[in-house]
Amino acid sequence: MMAAGANAYAADDTIKVGILHSLSGTMAISETTLKDAMLMLIDEQNAKGGLLGKKLEAVVVDPASDWPLFAEKARGLIAQDKVAAVFGCWTSVSRKSVLPVFKELDSVLFYPVQYEGEESERNVFYTGAAPNQQAIPAVDYLMGEGVERWVLEGTDYVYPRTTNKILEAYLQSKGVAPEDIKINYTPFGFSDWQTEVAAIKEFGASGKKTAVVSTVNGDANVPFYKELANQGITAEQTPVMAFSVGEEELAGIDTKPLVGHLAAWNYFQSVETPENEAFIAKWREFTKNDKRVTNDPMEAHYIGFNMWVKAVEKAGTVDPDAVIDAMVGVSVPNLTGGYSSMGANHHITKPVLIGEIQDDGQFEVVYETPGLVLGDEWSDFLPESKPLIADWRAPMSCGNFNTATGKCGGAGAQAAAN
Repeated sequence: MMAAGANAYAADDTIKVGILHSLSGTMAISETTLKDAMLMLIDEQNAKGGLLGKKLEAVVVDPASDWPLFAEKARGLIAQDKVAAVFGCWTSVSRKSVLPVFKELDSVLFYPVQYEGEESERNVFYTGAAPNQQAIPAVDYLMGEGVERWVLEGTDYVYPRTTNKILEAYLQSKGVAPEDIKINYTPFGFSDWQTEVAAIKEFGASGKKTAVVSTVNGDANVPFYKELANQGITAEQTPVMAFSVGEEELAGIDTKPLVGHLAAWNYFQSVETPENEAFIAKWREFTKNDKRVTNDPMEAHYIGFNMWVKAVEKAGTVDPDAVIDAMVGVSVPNLTGGYSSMGANHHITKPVLIGEIQDDGQFEVVYETPGLVLGDEWSDFLPESKPLIADWRAPMSCGNFNTATGKCGGAGAQAAAN
């Protein structure tokens, strides 16, 4: 079976690699760069001689920020184009849309964006941050800065809602009163922020130090930050800690009024390491544009792609089952210095960085975890997921093993997944 699988995925002396990112619609502002990054990584690998003696061939599709279309395009990549692996998705709703396809057709997805956790799938490798690699450390940092009131502002879909559910429980476990937590959601592409920002301003006028924790996604961030500036909300008065705003999103707006606002990621372009300097130089050469920025999800694809290459070489085939088994324990350089490794839960180790927006659209790192943090797939702060762990190695081979019942799956896991 493995030989047949290898032939199916590596016909005509090429190995096809699927790229599933929105090139149009509300998420194009964030995802187009990831498509370009993947093309660069594939070009680089081909310049090194390809993989298993074959050239890599990128197959690019545009799911157009349309969540059901993600599933349709994923099916086409796997069943028709016979790609060996897919690198793609940004929003959690797009990832949830494609999961059944990857399970049914037994292919591999590398998902490069921070997400809400509460998931571990055999066919997915999560190279973006889980909540313990972004949201929890960000809140801890703000608490250390004296923040007592919290606005959890998000786009209305699964990632912000689940992340904020975790954060609300975490804040209350730290003694924050329910009346000091305000939660609000707006649709994708939302642009009329006047009323929402006025409400944030009013909530922050209590005399207690207030911060906004933002899971606003995509192009809605541009008018959001503009309205914050319009209403005089400064970083000193009410800092915004963003989880979905990086260098790419800031490239399209006047950042001067945003200086001092914050973002939590695992990578910033401003990190000074030889690996990062080389990556930025290659990126600018590839794009032929000295102004193109790098960002965290690009680094996640850099890590994920190099892990996939290493696992394929280790397995001696691109057959998904063999590659999935070979991935656990694979370790490759990241761009912040050191190595990231793939855990048995299909999440990776990463440093957590907090950056302050500068007037040139870059971030000054103001905090970094002392070591690398392994992504926690099931939150310790939600009762239904606290007893769950994931370990895809035999004999457990389970993404939601309940340590309380000693069984894989069960009611607790199902409740957390919903």
